[in-house]
Amino acid sequence: MRQSVLFAPLVSGWLTFRSLVRAPGAGAGASEASWYRSRMTSATNADPAERAAEDTAGSESGSPVVLELTQLTRTFGRIVAVDRIDLAVRAGTFSGIIGPNGAGKTTTLSMMTGLLRPDTGRVLVHGVDVWKDPAAAKPLIGVLPDRLRLFDRLTGAQFLAYSAALRGIDVPTAKQRMLELADALGLTDALERLISDYSAGMAKKVALAGAMIHAPRVLVLDEPFESVDPVSSAAVITVLRRFVAGGGTVVLSSHGLDFIERVCDDVAVIVGGRVLASGSVAEVAGAATLEERFLELAGGKQIAEGLQWLHDFSG
Repeated sequence: MRQSVLFAPLVSGWLTFRSLVRAPGAGAGASEASWYRSRMTSATNADPAERAAEDTAGSESGSPVVLELTQLTRTFGRIVAVDRIDLAVRAGTFSGIIGPNGAGKTTTLSMMTGLLRPDTGRVLVHGVDVWKDPAAAKPLIGVLPDRLRLFDRLTGAQFLAYSAALRGIDVPTAKQRMLELADALGLTDALERLISDYSAGMAKKVALAGAMIHAPRVLVLDEPFESVDPVSSAAVITVLRRFVAGGGTVVLSSHGLDFIERVCDDVAVIVGGRVLASGSVAEVAGAATLEERFLELAGGKQIAEGLQWLHDFSG
């Protein structure tokens, strides 16, 4: 009850949402990525000095580097979770981060998005230092954290209204974006239900919508497809591909190596808090598959080969 009262002022402008959702769609499906294009157009009109700084950081392919980690380090007591990581992510790409459990992936993603302060190192997003100027950097980033906690006594519509309000988006614009995202992600029929009644996959999709509603330039997604069914995964991939086609950049972690190999342009392998390999998927995999290369770097082959007793029943 207290939570509902707390958010009442933020969602009071959404009381007529039912009629909006049920009204005939006026081309919403065709325009589901239009506001991303608008956001990218405004980005091209940004301050010339800022754009020049971005363009000078171009990679070999000619695409500018829009996310740069330099000597990023984080310790917890005596445990070194992330050890002097350097990583550069190009504009308009899908970039995957893979590694075994406990490798430092989530810690790295948390530091690059302003959720966890590094001990040392620097994070630049479109030339803006995330930790020196968070107010300028965070509007450029959309975040889907792992093990997310949502306001589960809000409806999906109220949660997205709240997410938009936090970003200073006016109500008409936020309503339009909510409808488009809900349609694209298959959430339209669930928007008026409490998030507490959502499945794990639906909760992840509404959280993704909340991360995208302000049209960020970089999306950082930690295990975005965990608990999401194949049909919903396909819808999410379609939305993300349109975002990337419009000039956006996606950085995601996943244990689905086949997915990373199929969808991502670039990949970084993190083991023991260090980047052991990075580059295009083809460069990292080499003559092997990405899974084979990953197991080689992470030591998985040696572990599996040491279980001979488990499958040797000849005696």
